Amino acid sequence: MHTIRVVRHASERGGWEMVLAAPPPHLAAHIRDYCGYREATPTPLRRQELPGVQVVLILEFGPLLKHLDDAGRVTRHRSGFIAGLDERWSTTEHTGVSHGLQVNLTPLGARRVTGLPMSELSHRVVGLEDLWGLEARRLVEQLASAPHWEARFALVDAFLIRRMERGPAVDAGVRWAVERIHQAGGNLDIATLAQELGHSHKHLIHQFHEHVGLPPRRLARLLRFDRAVQRLKAGGPVRWADLAVELGYFDQAHLNRDFRQFTGGPPSALLRRAIPDAGGFESSAQVKSVQEGLGAEGQDAR
Repeated sequence: MHTIRVVRHASERGGWEMVLAAPPPHLAAHIRDYCGYREATPTPLRRQELPGVQVVLILEFGPLLKHLDDAGRVTRHRSGFIAGLDERWSTTEHTGVSHGLQVNLTPLGARRVTGLPMSELSHRVVGLEDLWGLEARRLVEQLASAPHWEARFALVDAFLIRRMERGPAVDAGVRWAVERIHQAGGNLDIATLAQELGHSHKHLIHQFHEHVGLPPRRLARLLRFDRAVQRLKAGGPVRWADLAVELGYFDQAHLNRDFRQFTGGPPSALLRRAIPDAGGFESSAQVKSVQEGLGAEGQDAR
């Protein structure tokens, strides 16, 4: 059984249900969490998808999401897609209705589930039918017809376990190194980590490309940024200088530099784009479009 929390929202912005679940203990090393979602909004909605320390698996049994990359290219993937680790944000858009299930895999879990070297998946979005063919389509059909979310999570678990049983083993040294980076909150000297493992720095980087998709220093930086984003999502007042020190940044300017790289602006700007009730973050383009529309309405009123 999964530990489940349901978040619902209804306002002039639309309505949505997010079913947030933790994995069962035997899958906790491979799956970070799940989010089942059903959403309806009066207008199309664009979200900014932030870099993180998870490999994102999207299973779609509603209208297909658009995925927009930083070059403006738009793709849709029947049945869904998987996105490897990345240091860039991306954008997704739906036309007003969205229904599906997101599984956030750990990089080591994704290595076993996909069977791919993670370097082949990092900085990429791959359609599930390109990866798994009819197996992906059958899974999505089963999810769409399942009676409730717990049944859907169970179906996904069974599918992922079957994939992992066929997948490659993960290097024990890399697993230990990833755990050490997480335990340190991303604040760890990578040269020291390599010495503790008895590897050269070059060999450790090679192993991380194979099993994680990014070198250890970049993973550590993403982890620290991800912890900051989770704090923003939790709500409540934030003192930026205190948050920077708490998370291991040198100072607030260091925190701001990471946010500008990973989100396009300072943390305060991201916070202003937060969608309530587990809704994520609107893209800056979405906010600009809404503001321009409101401006036009104001001019008409005058």
